[in-house]
Amino acid sequence: MTKLLIKLFIKDKDVEKPETRTKYGMLSSVTGIVVNILLSAIKLIIGIFANSISIISDALNNVTDAGSSIVTMIGFKVSQKKVDKNHPWGHGRMEYITAFIVDILIVLVGVELFRSSFDKIIHPTLPDINNITITILIIAVLTKLWLFIFYNKIAKTIDSTAIKGNAYDSISDSVSTFVVLLSAVIAKIYGVSIDGYASILVSIFILFTGFKALRETVDLLLGMKPDAEFVEKLEKFAKEYEMISGIHDIMVHDYGPGRKIISFHAEIPSDCDICKAHDVIDKMEQDIYEKFNCITTIHMDPIVTDDEEINGMKKKVEEIVNEINPKFSIHDFRMTDGGDRINLIFDLVITSDTNIEHEKLKNIVQQKIHGVNDKYYAVPKIENSYV
Repeated sequence: MTKLLIKLFIKDKDVEKPETRTKYGMLSSVTGIVVNILLSAIKLIIGIFANSISIISDALNNVTDAGSSIVTMIGFKVSQKKVDKNHPWGHGRMEYITAFIVDILIVLVGVELFRSSFDKIIHPTLPDINNITITILIIAVLTKLWLFIFYNKIAKTIDSTAIKGNAYDSISDSVSTFVVLLSAVIAKIYGVSIDGYASILVSIFILFTGFKALRETVDLLLGMKPDAEFVEKLEKFAKEYEMISGIHDIMVHDYGPGRKIISFHAEIPSDCDICKAHDVIDKMEQDIYEKFNCITTIHMDPIVTDDEEINGMKKKVEEIVNEINPKFSIHDFRMTDGGDRINLIFDLVITSDTNIEHEKLKNIVQQKIHGVNDKYYAVPKIENSYV
């Protein structure tokens, strides 16, 4: 069914194109609205006739799901607005904001359901359950499972946080409806009402799912480290260019799906033709935009590549730094001979979870390098990695 819908409504499968992403988003939203409104209407009718608070609560939950799909649809439309004088990077983050709204709605539904469940526990009534009610609930469980698979497929295809939130919502609904179904079966077979307790379990699961999705969305809005696979591809791509021996100080700014702004330093030989190097950098920026759809700014860092002493000492310093922590690295290494001593100047990149104080780490590095040769004096500049 999922493949059929995509085949019918999505002709161009290139998800790098903004218009294609929008079509995927609109398809998921419209499908979610239609399915959830139908489920809500059916559940509300059988919940009223069966006098079941858990079924009615489940029906109201589907109403909010339809609302979530509407919010997602609006987010996709707004996120595709062109740049303007106040938003030079576009409106892509609107997709993250709508995901945040959807996650808040999930949490609010869980809170309200949790509150109303206590009244049913204090004043229990036996629901009027028949075979038709049970059959409809089974269909609802299976429908929500399909909707989860549908959302998940599209979310992965276009890398959408908003649709991933709808997928979380659907799987939580599937579980909650199953709990409601279990409650109905027990009421029918044993004549015991566990309606309120079932609603409590449903609300807890909804709250757990909502807070999990909310945390992921907040992380995106705050700014997260880029995907390691993306950084690895970028580094490999850059090293294929003439003169480029390595890159560092990579920064990736996320302005919404398909809207990344990148900057990094590229190491080039210090004795190269600067005009030629500039042409190489310009071409790399253009090629990165075409391959990764990212706007890139590259700073050139000239380094000595043909001096045996400098290369040998750089390797030694890298070994010393790796002994302290294998995750540490160095770049911009250079040596200046001051007569009485030789300064080893370099940037020392540490991880964000490093607990040791910078000054203490600096002293450790200086002592180890001084131990190699008392003429060597290390001048490290400590900085955090952004990837």
